[in-house]
Amino acid sequence: MARIKHIALTTEEPAKAAEFYKAAFGLRELRRSPNGSVFLTDGYIHVAVLRHKTDKDADVGAHGPNFDGIHHFGFEVDDLDEACQKLESAHAQRLTAKDGSDAAMRDGIHANFEMKWAGPDGVVIDISHTGWEGTH
Repeated sequence: MARIKHIALTTEEPAKAAEFYKAAFGLRELRRSPNGSVFLTDGYIHVAVLRHKTDKDADVGAHGPNFDGIHHFGFEVDDLDEACQKLESAHAQRLTAKDGSDAAMRDGIHANFEMKWAGPDGVVIDISHTGWEGTH
C-alpha cells in the first residue's frame, strides 16, 4: 500500500515560508540546502519548501516556473517496480529515471530516492521506496 509521506511547496522565499509553518504548526526543521530550500517534518510527513522551479527542471509542473503553492506530493511505496508498473498502466508520464534507487545514507543523514511522474492535468507525483527524512 502507498502512503502519502511528502509534500513540496514552491515559493520565492523558502526561509520565510518555512518560518511560518514552524510557528503556525510546530513543524521541526530538518535541514536547509545550499539553494535555500528548507526541509521540515511533523514526524510523519516530510514537507519540502522549495525555491521556484524553472523551465530547466524536469519536474517544473503544470503551473510552470515561478509558481507559488503546493508543487507536488509523494507516496512511499513498498515495491518501486510494482509502483512504476501501476503508474504506467494508469497512463502517468515518467519525468525522471530510476537511477540511484539504491540510496540509503548521504553525508550521515537519511537519503531518499524518488522518481517523478506526471499524473492527470500534469500534477507532479513522487514515488519513493526509501521514504523521506523525518517520516520514520
